[in-house]
Amino acid sequence: MNIIGISINHHTAPIEMREALHLSREEIISFIPRLREHLLIEGIVISTCNRTEIFGFPRKDTALPEELQDALFQFKKVDGISPGNFRNYFSCSAVRHLFRVASGLDSLVLGDSQILSQVKESIALSNDMHFSSGLMNRVLDSVIKVGKRAISETGIGEGAVSVSYAAVQITEKVFASLHNRSALVIGAGETGELAALHLRDKGIGKLVITNRTESKAVDLAVKVHGTALSFDSYKDSLHQFDIIVSATSAETVLITHQDIASVMKKRRGTPVCILDIALPRDVDVSVRKIENVFYYDIDSLSVIIDANLKKREKEIPGVESIIMDEMITLFGWYNTLEVVPTIKMIREFFEGIRADEMEKIKHKVTEEDFKKMDEMSKRLIGRLLHNPTVRLRHVAESGLNVNELMLYMATIKDLFELHPRENSDERN
Repeated sequence: MNIIGISINHHTAPIEMREALHLSREEIISFIPRLREHLLIEGIVISTCNRTEIFGFPRKDTALPEELQDALFQFKKVDGISPGNFRNYFSCSAVRHLFRVASGLDSLVLGDSQILSQVKESIALSNDMHFSSGLMNRVLDSVIKVGKRAISETGIGEGAVSVSYAAVQITEKVFASLHNRSALVIGAGETGELAALHLRDKGIGKLVITNRTESKAVDLAVKVHGTALSFDSYKDSLHQFDIIVSATSAETVLITHQDIASVMKKRRGTPVCILDIALPRDVDVSVRKIENVFYYDIDSLSVIIDANLKKREKEIPGVESIIMDEMITLFGWYNTLEVVPTIKMIREFFEGIRADEMEKIKHKVTEEDFKKMDEMSKRLIGRLLHNPTVRLRHVAESGLNVNELMLYMATIKDLFELHPRENSDERN
């Protein structure tokens, strides 16, 4: 399978380089026609915060991954990035890499739940631009299948492995359901935003955002379908929330022991979950001693994250097994494409011999006898070729690599001196 590819990712380059070569959706739309015109018949471009990759079937057999690198450099017009910051892929390694990406094995965070969706978006864009058809579509169908199987058949994506997500998952252990609960997120930076998004996705009943810069609070509140609360007065409302997530960049404690003691008096003992995911911490750690206060900081959440990562690591062999299974299936199917012309030549060869011999006796027997002999000879050839045909397909589908398969078929062609049908008159 003559597929080639390149990848610059978190394994090969620092974030500055990855950012420099990142392609937006609009850029990919502009870039694909250039690839199609000069380098690839069909393919796919994947670009996320951790990787930019190009894979496809080249227009010429001598095409090299370095040509894809050059095309990317020329399009983005960046300097300071060398070929050493890329990994190049050919044939089996190219397909296997795409499978690893879709399954989350190659992600910065093992089992990343977002990567399959990102790959699907890239595939959809290739399809929309008619950059993926035929053989590439078959490869990409297998890529999606691997990603789905990894999710459904293993635990590679289970358990929180980010602080924000771990914090939100904790709330589900404290409260049976979040649908009738309220949450306050203090801080609208990256960490606070992620926590707010996770709470929204979990179906939190009421979500409120507060931030020193009010406009940021309003923007995030709109994004998560919540409301904004003035930072100057949020403490007056703390008792109204079942969940308090604090993720600011403050250098001193924002919420004291006394603040939470007052909250619990107003709540009359109703539990509150406090998730302090700021560094340094926003909440006085002593609040964990107050009855019905469930307090977690980054250290306690990290214990959960580490345990979840270890669980995911145990799932790696299962995902690798799925990848191998789908590799065998895909390349077995591909090998049958290589075998079909040979099977056709074998059948044409023997049919030519049968037709020649039948022509020789055509005028020596009655028309009725000729029809019987013609049918009998067709059945005979069919039976003689049945086992070789089945065997050839079996060999192809067994996952034999292309070089071995080509050698196998070359031996058969040499043995029977097979030639295309139009040359059959030269056999005698």
